[in-house]
Amino acid sequence: MNVNMMEIKVPELGESIQEVQISHWLKQEGQWVENGEDIVEVESEKASQSLSAPSAGVLQKIFFQDGEFAKVGQVIAQLDPKGNPPAGKAKSETPKSASPKGKPNAKSDQTQVMPAAERSVHDNRVPISNVQPTGPGGRTLKEDVQRAIQRQPTGAPSSTSKAAPAPTGPGPTAPPSATTPKPPGPRGINAPAKLSETELANLSVVRQETVTPMSMIRRTIANRLVEAQSAAALLTTFNEIDMQPVMDLRKKYQEPFQAKHGVKLGFMSFFAKASVEGLKRFPAVNSEVRGTDIVSRNFYDLGVAIGGGKGLVVPVLRNVHRLSFAEIEREIGLFAQLAQDNKLKPADLEGGTFTISNGGVYGSLLSTPIVNPPQSGILGLHAIQPRPIALDGQVVIRPMMYIALTYDHRIVDGREAVGFLKTIKEVLEEPARLFLEV
Repeated sequence: MNVNMMEIKVPELGESIQEVQISHWLKQEGQWVENGEDIVEVESEKASQSLSAPSAGVLQKIFFQDGEFAKVGQVIAQLDPKGNPPAGKAKSETPKSASPKGKPNAKSDQTQVMPAAERSVHDNRVPISNVQPTGPGGRTLKEDVQRAIQRQPTGAPSSTSKAAPAPTGPGPTAPPSATTPKPPGPRGINAPAKLSETELANLSVVRQETVTPMSMIRRTIANRLVEAQSAAALLTTFNEIDMQPVMDLRKKYQEPFQAKHGVKLGFMSFFAKASVEGLKRFPAVNSEVRGTDIVSRNFYDLGVAIGGGKGLVVPVLRNVHRLSFAEIEREIGLFAQLAQDNKLKPADLEGGTFTISNGGVYGSLLSTPIVNPPQSGILGLHAIQPRPIALDGQVVIRPMMYIALTYDHRIVDGREAVGFLKTIKEVLEEPARLFLEV
């Protein structure tokens, strides 16, 4: 190795993490990078993280490509700190088109079409040549296809569904001509009698299969879900909440709250505080099974499921019983931003005692969430919908939300699970209880 080269190694990311997957190189060979500039995204079994350049210089050599796995401590790239910075950062703007091993860079030669994008192309008969990819590494995403559909003139036929000219013969018994459409192709695709090379290429893309390795986070999620289903006795119970009191409270105090604390007052802080109250009354839901023992806790570290750049992650809010509404909202906002930027650290995801998952933000009306081992409970929130209910002998329309508690029946009885949900319902339908502790 050239003594002038600086090695970029996979750092220690946590006690149990021995391997990472290279998600995406942000810089290519030959490019100039600044000191501290992010150059690669890696994914462990717990979180995604960006690695930065330890010095300014030229990224000389990349040893592991996107999707490949590297051990902690392995050298994944070399940096030449004595490389000359190009005028105007020219090297940063013109990355090489070849991979480190001398093989053509597949991403620069052929756009990778993601499965959801393929289905959208097929369903909407959109020429793939009209779609501008914007995904990492030049990948074509479903959103790219939707944008291409919106750009099409209204009523414009797609290349795969052009109508054949009407026959000019004397009637239905006229012999078929070269312009007579052929019978429908596979799966009902009405292909024209003669396809251009571009149209044939489009059809071949639609019919392709894409095989991608399961990410480390997805593998971990899969293993933990299977573990939860096989190791715990899971049961789900439900209730519903009239959200009008909380909505009225938010509407009344939203502006002064935001002006004072610099953050919006959301629903999650109410549910976090209500969950703490429920866990105090029913401590079994805040416990875990450890061998043949039950481990109970007098602290409340709540995991909050957040959609991030790599999928769903569950960062943990520590000591929620000591946090104010503003502190809860501020921490959730910070975690959401870190998740979007793939900058969450493994320590941010470890050690929760209970989890809250809000499927309602995606439109879910009802679900049975799965606990996050070794926890014994998870609260599922759902969409708020106006529904008729009986109130004081009258039928009224109120904003209602279904809530669900999935729990480990080995240590949580049905009475405790129902009582926990009733506590959530009581304190949110009368929010003053959160402040009066009654």
